[in-house]
Amino acid sequence: MARTIASRFRTISLGAVLAGAALAAALPGAAFAQRDPAYAAARAAGQVGEKADGYLGYVTTPSPALRAVIEDINIKRKAVYADKAKAKGATVEEYALTSGCLLVAQTTPGEKYQAPDGSWQTRTGAPPMRDPRCP
Repeated sequence: MARTIASRFRTISLGAVLAGAALAAALPGAAFAQRDPAYAAARAAGQVGEKADGYLGYVTTPSPALRAVIEDINIKRKAVYADKAKAKGATVEEYALTSGCLLVAQTTPGEKYQAPDGSWQTRTGAPPMRDPRCP
């Protein structure tokens, strides 16, 4: 019996919620990325932020060096999403969206994130605006 996208998303969401605390550890290079001075500086300056699709995005036009760092992080994220999605019987996009929900929720005040309408927002003390499909 074919599952609907909504039921698959709920299944993926439950697994992602349970794994939320370990998400940073599950992303190869995430710990390195947090220590990379170019990434840390760009995130602190609001040049990059978390997107709802599970990847980092550019709030402002990046330098070639910053673009290379962010593309490397996104490639590593996609590899993890592909492995996890295969194990869960989901698509990479479904798993990435679930991860994006968690990553946006984990932003801290002052960090940038992409709202469901595609606009870049600065996280305040209030919960971020997230995709309506997020758990």
